[in-house]
This record gives sequence, structure tokens and C-alpha cells, in this order.
Amino acid sequence: MTGMTYLAYDYPLLSALLTMLVFFLWIMWFILLFRVIVDIVRDDSLSGWAKTGWMVFTIVLPFLGVFVYVIARGRNMGSRELAQARAQQEALDSYIRETVKGTGERTSSVDELARLSEIKARGDISDEEFRRAKELVLSGHGPRS
Repeated sequence: MTGMTYLAYDYPLLSALLTMLVFFLWIMWFILLFRVIVDIVRDDSLSGWAKTGWMVFTIVLPFLGVFVYVIARGRNMGSRELAQARAQQEALDSYIRETVKGTGERTSSVDELARLSEIKARGDISDEEFRRAKELVLSGHGPRS
């Protein structure tokens, strides 16, 4: 073990690589820690006391707490995250459908006004009939096709 440390200081490139490896492992450790904490908070199957116990365990003894959590409950972490992602996607899809539905009504009103203009241009309706039909379409009480 001492020989490896000695080599790291003899060769600056090896020292830099070891420093980057340690830095990378610390970043991975914090990512894992935060994923475990987020999973504890999001898990609806845990009671409040169980969530509190897991949180205290992972904060007081972080290495041991995270490893025990991943061993005990890690199998379902992915499925809970996938369910959360699906719920967010469904909410987004629902929002888009509602927005498009509202836009579709405005588009159909524009289409009706264009159709009324064509009818008026052909001379099939008078200016007064066009004005009344236009008011009906714009107020939302006009006929929908």
C-alpha cells in the first residue's frame, strides 16, 4: 500500500489520476446518497415513522445506512422512479390534450368565420345576416360542424 502511494508521488500523472478517481467516487457517493433520500421521501408504502427511521439512519451513519437501504429496499427503487416518471408523463400528456382541445375550438371558430366570408362573397347571405352569424360564432353560440 505504501509503495502505491510512493509511486503516485513519484509520477505526477498517476497522482492526478488517483485524485480524479477519488473525486469521481465521492461524486458517485453523493449521487447515490441523494437518490436514496429522494426514494425514501417519495415512497408511499413507508409510514412516517419508517421514513424518519431510514432518514436518521442514512444521515447519522451515511455509508452503512445507504448500503443497508440499497440492500433492503433497492430492488424497488427503479420501479418507484419509473412510476413517478410515468405519472409526470401522464400529467404532461393530459395538460397538452386540454391545451390542444381549447385551441381546436378557436380554430373551428376561425374556420366558421372563413366559411361565412365565402358565403357572403358568393352573395348567398346579406351583410346583416353575415354580421349576426359572425356575432354568434364569436360569442361561442354559433353552429359547430
